[in-house]
Amino acid sequence: MVMLQGVVPLEARRFQVDFQCGCSLHPRPDIAIHFNPRFYTTKPHVICNTLHNGVWQAEARWPHLALQRGASFLILFLFGNEEMKVSVNGQHFLQYRYRLPLSRVDTLGIFGDILVKAVGFLNINPFSEGSSEYPVGYPFLLKSPRLEMPCLRPLPRGLWPGQVIVLRGLVLPEPKDFTLSLLDEAAHIPVTLRASFTDRTLAWVSPWGRKKLILAPFLFYPQRFFEVLLLCQEGGLKLALNGQGLGATSLGQQVLERLRELRVSGSVQLYCIHY
Repeated sequence: MVMLQGVVPLEARRFQVDFQCGCSLHPRPDIAIHFNPRFYTTKPHVICNTLHNGVWQAEARWPHLALQRGASFLILFLFGNEEMKVSVNGQHFLQYRYRLPLSRVDTLGIFGDILVKAVGFLNINPFSEGSSEYPVGYPFLLKSPRLEMPCLRPLPRGLWPGQVIVLRGLVLPEPKDFTLSLLDEAAHIPVTLRASFTDRTLAWVSPWGRKKLILAPFLFYPQRFFEVLLLCQEGGLKLALNGQGLGATSLGQQVLERLRELRVSGSVQLYCIHY
């Protein structure tokens, strides 16, 4: 899922979001999916199309455009096996069947009258057993003082089975480390997740400083978005990073219920915390 967050300028005529098969300007690459809102006509609408070998295919048109000049928006592009679905501000808007293989898409192009605040590449929750039409895409809170590092968030009710903690953000250009800690009422730290960009390791750290390395590919990259999910279950926490499950750590249920604070520090810019 790709999330696009921004504002439509008051004098906007049109903009486009292209999922391209290449990033060259000349020759123009194939465009598997062309999403093109148009505001300058009597009835604003959206055009979707595909460019193949320099030739546009038949247009698909959707009226009743759910975007407005001067207003902010949150667009989710959800990619399935055979088609893309689009929601605007939480409401389903259109679906478009692929005319070129999705596997060829390697470039996102955004052009025209649009102010982009954030672009996120999000994964479906790997812990979710049910499926909804659109996975949840929480808006990025840009430059929010509540997300300044280090970031502390209360957990008034502790943790309970089935709860998921979601962190999304951007890794800084020259990162050193990233730490996520959960503290109990006495300010003890029974569980810590630590990423070291120096030796590219990810580990659980015990209250006594002992490390248990997570044997999985290191998926944090400088100047790239990331998504950390922690799933609380009976007996501990499961971890996923960028949509890939990376194992678990054991914690007693009483310990989980007594956790009262979430702390995040390190070389990242946070855009979203949800639990």
